[in-house]
Amino acid sequence: MNNMTLSLVSAIFIGIGATLTFDLWALFLKIVFKIAPSNFCLVGRWLLSMPDGIFTHSNIGSSPRKSAECTVGWIAHYMTGITFAIAFVALAGSNWLQHPTLIPAVVFGVVTVIAPFFIMQPLFGLGFAASKTPNPAQARLRSLMNHAAFGAGLTLFGLLANRFLWSMP
Repeated sequence: MNNMTLSLVSAIFIGIGATLTFDLWALFLKIVFKIAPSNFCLVGRWLLSMPDGIFTHSNIGSSPRKSAECTVGWIAHYMTGITFAIAFVALAGSNWLQHPTLIPAVVFGVVTVIAPFFIMQPLFGLGFAASKTPNPAQARLRSLMNHAAFGAGLTLFGLLANRFLWSMP
């Protein structure tokens, strides 16, 4: 397998793993601290509203439900994680894949919070950086923690990819 193919396969594996880390962290917060996780069904609702010409919502929670919105939302969630991981690997390069380190991955993970703060939440009717939610500070902190967990997952699964993919003969 050439380096470009190996990098892409690694990035896809890392993206799935980092997104899983994000989800396990959210599950931990839900069980231990009773903090509600992100509702990816709403992502599906948003995406499935687009063919109807609806791209923004005043409050997506009160928008009509769509068939298969949860499935579409979860697929979109994992595809976003894979896309972010591909972007990270492209920026960090094969050197990072051969020697994964925590700091660049966590910094990148935290930077990805730009997507929900400035794209998803406003389009869902939640305001910039969750400013229209009942507790914006808590929503922002949860998003930052989730995305930092995604960054930690990039490192963890980068180490696994290095161990199992990059050391293949």
